Amino acid sequence: MKIAIIGAGPSGIAAGHELLKQGFTDFTIFDELDAPGGTWRQHSYPGLACDVWAHSYTFSYAPNPDWNTSFVGYAEIQQYLADCCTNFGLVPHLQLNTSISSARYVGKGKWRLESEQRGLGEFDVVINAMGNQHTPLYPDVEGIADFQGESWHSTEWNHEVDLSGSRVVIVGSAAAAVQIVPEVAKQAGHLTVLQRSANWIMPRNLKVYSKGQKWRFRHIPGWIALTRWVQRLMMGQVEYAVTIGHKRMGQFENMVKKHINATIDDPALRETLVPDTSYGCKRGLVSDDFYPSLNRENVELIPEGLRRVTRSGIVTAGGREIDADVIIYCTGYKILDYDRFDVLGRDGRNLGQALAGDPRCHKGISLPGFPNYFFAMGPNGLVLNVPYFVTAERNVSTIVSLLSAMQARGGGALEVKQREFDRYNRWMDDRFQRFTWGADNCQSYYTAGSGHPPFLFPGNFKEYTRLQEESGLHEYELT
Repeated sequence: MKIAIIGAGPSGIAAGHELLKQGFTDFTIFDELDAPGGTWRQHSYPGLACDVWAHSYTFSYAPNPDWNTSFVGYAEIQQYLADCCTNFGLVPHLQLNTSISSARYVGKGKWRLESEQRGLGEFDVVINAMGNQHTPLYPDVEGIADFQGESWHSTEWNHEVDLSGSRVVIVGSAAAAVQIVPEVAKQAGHLTVLQRSANWIMPRNLKVYSKGQKWRFRHIPGWIALTRWVQRLMMGQVEYAVTIGHKRMGQFENMVKKHINATIDDPALRETLVPDTSYGCKRGLVSDDFYPSLNRENVELIPEGLRRVTRSGIVTAGGREIDADVIIYCTGYKILDYDRFDVLGRDGRNLGQALAGDPRCHKGISLPGFPNYFFAMGPNGLVLNVPYFVTAERNVSTIVSLLSAMQARGGGALEVKQREFDRYNRWMDDRFQRFTWGADNCQSYYTAGSGHPPFLFPGNFKEYTRLQEESGLHEYELT
């Protein structure tokens, strides 16, 4: 069985590891970048770090005793993922600098892949392991192309521009901005931050690990496992904090308000930083230095969105004109970019069109009309209360187990049954309203502007695991 994995980030590496574990050796991991790492290779903006505890942000079978801090920066994560590729025996399977342009189902369980450079041949299975923080999303306003200064999106950071003494405008105040603002504030002559809506930002409580702590992680059996277990218990509280009506939500909100009151000097500014949505409607953030950076004399936060861009700066939604030398867009990503390359399934069905507007999947991994095409992390395939690695491991384990069962039965193609797909999605639809991020009055990238919240699984990891363990050939057409 010849298998193509598209993407060499965490989920692609997890897929490769699982394939080798279950005896599959004929596979290739394609990636458009020059090294594995996915989003941690692509992004390099100042302050970039994981907002999940470092020892939890690893593969369960590859702990790292050498993290330098409790919340680790992108360079260390990138190196960790590269080391995993080496240690797992995946390097011979990597084909880098290869951008997939199309995948076409040609029948009898076969997919033909092409890159921007050349044809790649036929494969029996395709595993889409591309992440969702790849395609920059710019605000839909006039004049972006007219600006005469320097400008870029956070995912395309221009390291050649010296920000020292510059007038900088950062558009956005969510995940990327929370990490970028404190770093830019140290350099800029003046920094303006546009906040369309406030975010719930918990203190990160960053800790630098001493040599002694690293020694314990490396030499005391079970020390990392115990640390991960404690962190999992704490992360598990997020499920309750985003459950409508649960007391934990109010407790989380109060912790953020205390954080604001303890770090922000200006009472008026404090008011603008308290969100008007419930905790969990938007992604919860962590930072020790974002709020303090707003106290600096060279930093101004304006609680408005962007109306337009001019040749010399910006105009806020309230009509205020601000001159700028540099504009940095921290405006997120096209999360559901399943049309990044052409995928044509059975009967010429287009994947991008099939998932446009109302993206759905079966257990986060498959959908009708696309035999032998799987997602390592498809719609509703991410569980909120566990680290990304945990869900990725769970998803690819199910996929590879299905492939093993198909091979044992002598089949050539697997396609999820329409009735199983419909039944599963009806079950999910009944659960979304339990959570703030799935409620009708919530608008964020979790909802992606569709009537169906396509990003997160509506439940906890225990429930998700049970559903995955119940997966099998009975849910699929085997031909």
